[in-house]
Amino acid sequence: MDLKEAIYSRRATREFTGDSVDDKTVRELIDAAVQAPSAVNAQPWSFCVVRDKAVLAKISQAAKAHMVKSSPLGLVSHHFDQILNDPNFDIFYHAPVLIVICTTSAIPWAVEDSALAAENLMLAARAAGLGSCWIGFAQSWLGTAEGKAVLGLPATYLPVAPIIVGRPKAAPPAVARKDPEIRWIGS
Repeated sequence: MDLKEAIYSRRATREFTGDSVDDKTVRELIDAAVQAPSAVNAQPWSFCVVRDKAVLAKISQAAKAHMVKSSPLGLVSHHFDQILNDPNFDIFYHAPVLIVICTTSAIPWAVEDSALAAENLMLAARAAGLGSCWIGFAQSWLGTAEGKAVLGLPATYLPVAPIIVGRPKAAPPAVARKDPEIRWIGS
């Protein structure tokens, strides 16, 4: 698959088959991620791969409770409130792999650099026929001392991009895109 096709067909995947993703493929995704640009070539990222279903379930439950408890009133919509309080809702959608991209230091632009690595990883997943989704519900809790402990992260690391990866049950449908607002300055 060429790059343009991967960019135009990548979608958030939330339905996966029960198939696993082998270590070699996960490593190839991470190898693509680290090709991302980073400010002053600092490459301030680390990757935590979680496959253990019990650990994924623990993170899901803790992250949901944390979001309900810590989100400002009104930020969590009625829809989110319902699913976050549903004990059967898995924020990882039963994906076989969670890859958490973390910053390794608080240097300027480390979060942005990790986000660039995340996009590379998700495009590489698409090119490999896999689905992926950045799980924002997990971010806040993973950044707590308890979340970092579950991932075995040093206290100075910051989880930025929790990305699930797996074999999609079906290709998610295309989503309409708004026309970009563009301001041309000069000729």
